[in-house]
Amino acid sequence: MKKIVFVCHGNICRSPMAEFVFKRMLTERGGADKVEVCSMAVSAEELGNPVYPPARAELLRHGIGCDGKYAVRIGKSDYEKFDLIICMDDSNLRSLVRLFGGDPDGKIKKLLDYTDRGGSVADPWYTGDFSEAFSDVCEGCEAVYAHLFESK
Repeated sequence: MKKIVFVCHGNICRSPMAEFVFKRMLTERGGADKVEVCSMAVSAEELGNPVYPPARAELLRHGIGCDGKYAVRIGKSDYEKFDLIICMDDSNLRSLVRLFGGDPDGKIKKLLDYTDRGGSVADPWYTGDFSEAFSDVCEGCEAVYAHLFESK
């Protein structure tokens, strides 16, 4: 079973969106028996907090629930636990590389690096645009799904 963790700053907006979008893809398209998915934060700022209400509302607009999700922080030992560590932006990437002391197995990538355009998923905590973040997350999750299941 492949293990994937989606990572953002606080684990209350972008990474939970990615977690629950990807879980829905796995359930609807197949693969839930082959891939385990969760999300975590690089920061301790939001630990224990639920998904931020505007992010939760955006997920619900698309028929995706996230009840029971609370922010957790990724730790140094998590590098060995996951096959893919997928973050949202350059700041997350730098934090992860610093935490793990590098990326010897090439596990850490930004979500949109799986797409043709690359780039970062803007943090809606600062932009206020949860719809755009959701759209970017969906695009990235589509590309990750294709990478895992369609490019064999």
